[in-house]
Amino acid sequence: MRIRITLAAVLAAGVLSLTAATATAASGTTARQAAPATQEAGADCGEVRLTGELPAPPAGMAVQQQVSIGADCRPVLGEVKLVPADNGAASKSTAAPAVAVAMAGANEGGTTRQFKSWNEMFDCCNIRMTGLYTTSQWTTDGNRITTAATDVTQQWNREPWNAGWSLKSATKNTDCSSDCGVSRTEAHADFTYKGIFDTSGDRYANTHHSYVDLNADGSATCRFDVQLRHTFIGWNWQRGCQ
Repeated sequence: MRIRITLAAVLAAGVLSLTAATATAASGTTARQAAPATQEAGADCGEVRLTGELPAPPAGMAVQQQVSIGADCRPVLGEVKLVPADNGAASKSTAAPAVAVAMAGANEGGTTRQFKSWNEMFDCCNIRMTGLYTTSQWTTDGNRITTAATDVTQQWNREPWNAGWSLKSATKNTDCSSDCGVSRTEAHADFTYKGIFDTSGDRYANTHHSYVDLNADGSATCRFDVQLRHTFIGWNWQRGCQ
């Protein structure tokens, strides 16, 4: 089955919410109180959680979005963009696993799909601090997924003298790898920091969550969360899939 998707659908899917760190499951999502308008550049915006969802783009395309922490400590949503896969962030990042163009390999007798996502956090100097990446491949007859596999990798920025960001823990769970209606993968990565900006190792922590759903009709979706123990104006979250 050929995948049909419109630019309007892609733009509508670039959903993001900012939730308070103290919110509970019962309370739902609540907007975090904004910092005063006089917030100084580079000041600490505190603990923040960002969530978002994107659909798979058409064959040969990538969908991506950047979300920045603005001057009042509120998220500033960048445009959800459809770009050629060769121009997508994943193709330019050495951290993302190398795979063929997404959604390639369609044929009438059976279809093999490839799909990848990236979930990255950058500082105000556009240095990538931490990132979580998925690469999926699945075969479908249009009604069922015959086989599915998703690989997960992580990347983090190191500093001289054995300092900087470190991977504390990482997990991956795929609920179905053969004869599936849907194959769902959850990937999580916890990062800590000890280096130039904090020698104690207690101040910074980034936690990334990526969720990939592969469907029997050849479509796919990616959802993302990132939780930041401390966030600063100018930090930006870059996410996408292709």
